[in-house]
Parts: sequence; structure tokens; C-alpha cells
Amino acid sequence: MRSKLIYIIFVVGVLMAAILVTIILTENVPNSGGATHPEIAGLQIGGDGAARMEHIGTLGFAFHCLLLAQIVLLSLLGVSERYRSTELIAYMGGSLIFMLLVAWQMYSGHQQFLETEETGHFLGFPTATAWATYGTWVGAIPLILIYSIGFRKYIYTPEDEEKYNELLAEKAERMEQE
Repeated sequence: MRSKLIYIIFVVGVLMAAILVTIILTENVPNSGGATHPEIAGLQIGGDGAARMEHIGTLGFAFHCLLLAQIVLLSLLGVSERYRSTELIAYMGGSLIFMLLVAWQMYSGHQQFLETEETGHFLGFPTATAWATYGTWVGAIPLILIYSIGFRKYIYTPEDEEKYNELLAEKAERMEQE
């Protein structure tokens, strides 16, 4: 599993790099970096948001999805190969699906606003911003729970602790003998 996992991580990294290069090579939209505000010094105003997102919006969303996948894959890489069970992979996959759902809500909410120029509000923020503000950290909670609740099952098992204590005892014996 380890060799396959590391190759998957590599492929995801290459795809992310390819997306970044594609974004860099897209043609700039007028005022995409902002323009000077006519009345307030030091303030930048943007141009047409839909035009800015037309060529790179989907690429940015794809990059975001790959980044979330990479986080889950790297978390999985941190678990000893002997503990990477089907159950753990299912939990990690469920966590990824939850994070991708939050990412989709952010992206689609922003796209909907650009198309209609109307948005709802949730807890004081426009909907897409609320998903970004509240959903981003909520999306990480399943990974935190998997690590916290599954720590003794997937990360540092009682058998690992016993083996570690045996190694410490052996080291102490060797030091006494010296």
C-alpha cells in the first residue's frame, strides 16, 4: 500500500502544479489585479468578477479539491502501513467527501452570486463567504475526530506502547552495564 500511496501523492502534486502553470499562463482580464478607486486613495477596486473567474474559476476549484485530497493522503501516509485498514481508508474517504462538499458550496455560491448578483446571508456573511468562514474549519473536524478517537487504534496502539517500553528497558539495561 505504501508504494501505491506515495505514487498517488506524487500524481496529485503533479496535477496541482499543472493547474498552477495553466492559471499562470491564462490571459489576464482587464482590472483583474484591481484598479485605483476614484475617490478613496489606497483602495483598489476590481473589475468584472465573472470575467475574472471565467477562465480560472474551475481551475481554482479543481486545485482546491486536489489540495484537500492531498491533505487526506498525507494524513494517511502518517499512519503506519500495518494500520491502514479498509475501515480507516473509508473514514478518510468520508472526511474527504465532507470537505469537498464544503468546497463545492463555497465555489457554487460564489459562482451563483457572479451570475445573478444576488446572494443570501448566513450569520452575517454572504452565503459563499459564510461557507468559507465557517465551513472550512468544520470540514476539518472529521479528520481531527479520526485522529483523536482512533489514536490508540491507528496511530499509537497498546502494542506499540508495549514495544516502546521494552526498548526503553533494554536501553536502560545497556546503560547500567556500561
